[in-house]
Amino acid sequence: MRRRRAEKRKILPDPKYNSKLVTKFINIIMLKGKRSIAEKIVYGSFDILKKKTGELDAIKAFQRVIDNARPRLEVKPRRIGGATYQVPIEVRAERGVSIALRWIKDFARSKKGRTMIDKLAEELISAYKGEGSVIKKRDDTHKMAEANKAFAHFKW
Repeated sequence: MRRRRAEKRKILPDPKYNSKLVTKFINIIMLKGKRSIAEKIVYGSFDILKKKTGELDAIKAFQRVIDNARPRLEVKPRRIGGATYQVPIEVRAERGVSIALRWIKDFARSKKGRTMIDKLAEELISAYKGEGSVIKKRDDTHKMAEANKAFAHFKW
């Protein structure tokens, strides 16, 4: 028997941009509870993003980055009669955003050399332009879902 669903925690908007999305991103970037360091990294990379893209508002630029990087479809393994099928499913908007944020963090961390601010800014700029490793990952996810469209009737 399943237990009750965990209730969503309320997150407070961040102090600088007053945005819940930025707070969520700071939480994802944060390591070992060091929020002030995570804030410095995120705000620093937002300043670089704003400068490089020529956007007046960093939040608008960040929103565009998320929209570009967010996957619309993904595959979920489903076991039917001894065989495991990769069943394509649509991604809820909220989950898509958190996946995009996680991908951005992972690809920025995996780069070598330079500071985290620079690496994160570079990743955000490339996603803003619609290129880079985050966009490639999203396209690969979509391709996999497209390739397994034959199993779409196994949705539950």
